[in-house]
Amino acid sequence: MTTVIDKPARTPGRWAAPPRPVWEEKPSRAGLAGKGLVLFLACLAILFPLWIVVVTSLSTRKAIDEAGGLVMIPTDITFVAYQELLSGGQVTRAALVSIGITLVGTLFSMAVSVLCAYGLSRSGSLGHRSILMVLLATMFFSAGLIPTYLLVQSLGLTDSYLALILPSAISVFNILVLRGFFMGISQELIDSARIDGAGDLRILWQIVLPLSRAVVAVITLFYAVGYWSAWFNASLYLNDQDMLPLQNVMIQLVQKQEAPVGLGQAIKTGELSGLAVQMAVMVMALLPVAVLSPFVQKHFKKGMLTGAVKG
Repeated sequence: MTTVIDKPARTPGRWAAPPRPVWEEKPSRAGLAGKGLVLFLACLAILFPLWIVVVTSLSTRKAIDEAGGLVMIPTDITFVAYQELLSGGQVTRAALVSIGITLVGTLFSMAVSVLCAYGLSRSGSLGHRSILMVLLATMFFSAGLIPTYLLVQSLGLTDSYLALILPSAISVFNILVLRGFFMGISQELIDSARIDGAGDLRILWQIVLPLSRAVVAVITLFYAVGYWSAWFNASLYLNDQDMLPLQNVMIQLVQKQEAPVGLGQAIKTGELSGLAVQMAVMVMALLPVAVLSPFVQKHFKKGMLTGAVKG
C-alpha cells in the first residue's frame, strides 16, 4: 500500500496573481488582450505628456525652435535650464520656501488631525459628539473668502508664512478617515493598556499609531501634496515676491508675467529658451510628488477603505 503525501499548496509569489475564486470564470485571451490594451492606452495618456515636458526642459533653444514648440523626440540634450534655476535665484528660494512650508505644515496638520481623530474615536470622551457635529457642519458651510481674508488680516498673518499653513491646516475629511480607522482598533487592547497604567498619550503613541501606519501614511501624503501644490493662499496673503513658494513662481513663468532674477537676461540673449525654463520649473514642481507616491501607494487601499467604512 502506497502512501500518498499531499503536496503543500503553492503560495503565490510577490508578482503572481492572487488565487481566483472557484465561481469566477477564467478570462479569455481576447479579454486579457483587451485589458492589456486599455491599460497600455491609459499609461500612454498619462506618461506621454510628462515625457514631452521632461524632453522639452532638457532641449536647447535650437531644438525647440526646430520643433516649433514642445519637443517629442530628444535631439540636443542640455541641463542648462536646471543649472540656471538651481544657481541660487528666485526659483531656488521659492523651492526652499515650498519645502519648508510642506514639512512644517504637514507635521502641524498631522499632529492636530491625529489628536482630534483619537479624541473623537473614544465614545466616552468629553463632548465628542457635539465636536463631531460642528466639524461635519464645516464640510457643508463656510464663511466665504472675504471673511476668511479679514480674519487672517486681523490676526496679523498677512505677509507671513503662517498664512500659508493655518487657514488650510485641517481637513475634516482626513480627520474622519483617521477616526474611522482608530475606531476599528480593538477596545480590549486599549483597556488592557489602561489596566497597565498607560495614559491616553502613551496609548496613542505606542499602540494606536503603530497599528495605523497605513492610514497615517496616506493622510500624511494628502497633506504634503496639498501644501506643496497650494498657490492660492500665497497669491492672496503674500505681497513680497521673495516669499512666494514654487507654485506661484511657476505660474508667473507659465503666464510670462515675470522672469526669475538671473534668467531674464539669459533668455533675452538666446542662451536659454523661455519654454525650456517653464518646463523645467514644472518638472521641479512635479518631482517630489512623483517620487513619494509609489512608496505610499501600497497603503492606499488599506488606509482609505478601512478608515472610510468604519466612520
